[in-house]
Amino acid sequence: MMVGNIITQLSIFVNNEPGRLASIASTLRECGVNMKAFNLAESTEFGILRAIVDDPEAAYDCLRNRGIIVRKTDVIGVVIQDTPGSLFAAANVFGEAGINIEYGYAYTGRSISTFFIRVDDPARAVEALDAAGIRLVTEEEI
Repeated sequence: MMVGNIITQLSIFVNNEPGRLASIASTLRECGVNMKAFNLAESTEFGILRAIVDDPEAAYDCLRNRGIIVRKTDVIGVVIQDTPGSLFAAANVFGEAGINIEYGYAYTGRSISTFFIRVDDPARAVEALDAAGIRLVTEEEI
């Protein structure tokens, strides 16, 4: 779901052991979840599969009903160009507005490249980027 330019990301917990990612991927397939963008981060005991999906509410319900630990997180998607300084433009807006970037990952689609970012204040981040003239991605563009 997207409210304004705030996008719902799923964070799926994956045990760090052989076959677990395949098991999660199988469950995603069975639930009909289409991932538009994703990132897999790991620690010693578990990983977190962060995903932007077609229908996060339905995916969340299906995964939880199958016993998978999943959380919903608000992120924003900043449109970036394949040019030097594109990342700086958005990161600088956040720094000047006192908004902390917790993590991010990039996605290159058919017609648009996006930097999905988890920040400590998504609504204020959207306002700051809008004021700076930096375009945010819409759900339809992902």
